[in-house]
Amino acid sequence: MPESHTVSAGPADGRAGGPGGPGPVPPPLSGAWAPVPVGDPAADFEPRPPGGPLYRPDTVHDGWSTDAVTVRLASVRGNAHRFRGRPREDDVAVAVHAPTRTVVFAVADGVSAAEQPQVGAALACRGAVDDLLAQLESGQAAIDWKHVVDSAAYQLVARVAGTGGPALAASKEAERRYATTLVAGAVQVREHGVLSLALVQAGDSGAWLLHRGSGHYEPLLATKFSAGDAVISSAVTPLPRVPSPVVATTALLPPGAVLLVGTDGFGDALGDGTGAVGRLFHDHLSTPPPARGLAHLLDFSRETFDDDRTLLAIWPRHLLPGTTP
Repeated sequence: MPESHTVSAGPADGRAGGPGGPGPVPPPLSGAWAPVPVGDPAADFEPRPPGGPLYRPDTVHDGWSTDAVTVRLASVRGNAHRFRGRPREDDVAVAVHAPTRTVVFAVADGVSAAEQPQVGAALACRGAVDDLLAQLESGQAAIDWKHVVDSAAYQLVARVAGTGGPALAASKEAERRYATTLVAGAVQVREHGVLSLALVQAGDSGAWLLHRGSGHYEPLLATKFSAGDAVISSAVTPLPRVPSPVVATTALLPPGAVLLVGTDGFGDALGDGTGAVGRLFHDHLSTPPPARGLAHLLDFSRETFDDDRTLLAIWPRHLLPGTTP
């Protein structure tokens, strides 16, 4: 994380370069903002600009609080894409339905083998969040999670089908162009301020409860490392294919835990959470950092871990520094 620096006054008159100089010169930011090394760091290099017709920033971050929760999110381009000049293929979306005090979100990882995975990830996230907001606004008794996933998948197919053609052909073409994983979910405020969460998954992006006291990462969804270091499966069934059945995972958000939702660029490096990456995030996520701080943390440098990384973190509001319980 960035450290404070003391700026030297330089020559005795307080100007760099002597009388008539431009004044004190601050230290370069490269040291303060360099990626946090974890184990053997990756080689340092200047990224290439991402190609493609649409502007897509290397890094995005956001952060805010409601009366019940604090939210931070970040998505960073991996070193493999920076080196090759490819765009960031992950995406994330989050919103609040104010009348029900519900935070809804989606995290997606475009499948690199697709033609435009970054487009698929963006469409899926926004489709899922828009559907969640619409369902909450309708006042229905419970969220229809299959409808959420279907809506996200439909966004991919509709982008192709708009040019005409049979539905099956459009679905196959959508998979070729836009295939993406998805985790969508909601955190709702229940009686007595208890926070409940529900999640659905297509593909191998994951979610965890980080228990602040013990540092234990409790996996909520099936990932490659759901059973310790053993790889369960590296297979990905992406959208627009919809898993059958669509089953929501539900849990309570304990007062001393943090909900983490992330793509496999984060999850693979995390593993079972007992290594250096797990310790790093436990140390810095016990309380909510600034949003830009999460982005810097997520951009850690570790050799061989060079995929895009996206992470959404949700804390109970009382864990925000300066908040009165």
